[in-house]
Amino acid sequence: MRFEDLGLEPKVLKAVQEAGYDSPTPIQAEAIPHAIQGKDVLGIAQTGTGKTASFVLPLIDRLSKGRAKARMPRSLIITPTRELAAQVAESFEKYGKYHKLSMALLIGGVSFGDQDAKLQRGVDVLVATPGRLLDHFERGKLLLNNVQIMVVDEADRMLDMGFIPDIERIFNLTPFTRQTLFFSATMAPEITRLTEQFLSAPVRVEVAKPATTAKTITQKVVHLPNGNDKVKRDVLRKLIADTEVQNGIIFCNRKKTVDIVAKSLQKHGLNARPIHGDLAQSFRMETLQKFRDGETSLLVASDVAARGLDIPEVSHVFNFDVPIHSDDYVHRIGRTGRAGRSGAAFMLVTPGDKRAYESVLKTINMDAIEEEDLSTFIADLPAASDKPKRTRNDRKSARGKKEDTEQPNSEATEKPKRKRRSRKEEAPETSPESAVAEQAPAKSRKPAPQRRAVTGIGQQSEPPKRRYKDDLGENKVVGLGDHVPAFLQVPLD
Repeated sequence: MRFEDLGLEPKVLKAVQEAGYDSPTPIQAEAIPHAIQGKDVLGIAQTGTGKTASFVLPLIDRLSKGRAKARMPRSLIITPTRELAAQVAESFEKYGKYHKLSMALLIGGVSFGDQDAKLQRGVDVLVATPGRLLDHFERGKLLLNNVQIMVVDEADRMLDMGFIPDIERIFNLTPFTRQTLFFSATMAPEITRLTEQFLSAPVRVEVAKPATTAKTITQKVVHLPNGNDKVKRDVLRKLIADTEVQNGIIFCNRKKTVDIVAKSLQKHGLNARPIHGDLAQSFRMETLQKFRDGETSLLVASDVAARGLDIPEVSHVFNFDVPIHSDDYVHRIGRTGRAGRSGAAFMLVTPGDKRAYESVLKTINMDAIEEEDLSTFIADLPAASDKPKRTRNDRKSARGKKEDTEQPNSEATEKPKRKRRSRKEEAPETSPESAVAEQAPAKSRKPAPQRRAVTGIGQQSEPPKRRYKDDLGENKVVGLGDHVPAFLQVPLD
């Protein structure tokens, strides 16, 4: 099948041909004809199968006629991350270059002023993340009652990031007559409930089983003896050197780990840059652009880059950490082997990753992943025999438990332990009379306050007598009285 058979108009076909595409992917071939007819579409396909073009092409085709009004976009595309939103915006510019359609990108990290100016002029296509979209709506800069087509991309990622309440609110702000194109790689029960509530008789397009990996990707795993991060970094560099990486993405579970791994690779002369949610938006966009242009060969990323990166020629993906959510494994390795190309994915597994690794195998419906044998290299590493650092959970479990261990120190170097004497042994023997006499309150200890005794209604006893230092057996404080200065004793006329 060719794009000419899908019913797209000539201007769209011309842009697609100039982009270098001749035949559609399975998800495009099945979704585009229904979308052009104005039907609701529920698209389920693994990442890297061309879902973006499945809704961008029919959206441009349907919006070719008409004109946008100020603050009232004609179509709305919701994405979970800034990177994915920017990716969709680039696809719209690429395929819609022969149409006079306006577009606005609403993402965080960019000033509100520029975005407000575009909305005020009116846009045909609005690409946004949920948070920034609702910010503009609450500020009165945006109206959604003229949305004709609404697209939700990577809905399962929306669920993972906690955006489902925002998506429900956005659905309720748009007219019920809208056309909805709903795309997701996996279908969780919450996603199913959302589609049943807001989609009207959708055409279900499923070209691959949920949470399955592409057959063009070679998957391998490296088992490590412990969770020592230094060993993991050494093994990672060994894999990069042995596999002749053209360009690759290294995924870590934590942002702190992303920074550490990136600095380690840079220290050893590798061209690597980090990207995660705590970095400035300008730095993130610059990093992605350099990676696309080939100026950066290794991208160390958190799961913010697991989706939305449409870089066709990523040769390798390395999972420095086993993903916490097994579905993320599918999206991570989906950054390679895209559009029928071949790719390779490696994952480092420690004994502490046993449960997460088993969950990944269950998700991708495999008994095991082919192992990359680096046992000789790992055995020669100095830190391979070290015990891994105790985690927070290990410290919690060990709290309150004291184990007696023998120290290997010799008698010559061992310090003698001081025997702690009890108070009875330290205190000298004294008679009861002398003990009472010697007991005196500490100098810093304050006497307990005395309460006034109430004798009756409206009656109160005299205030307690003030205690002076002489009451405690010390010298009386010298003050006024007999020592009044002479000038105070002058009689008044």
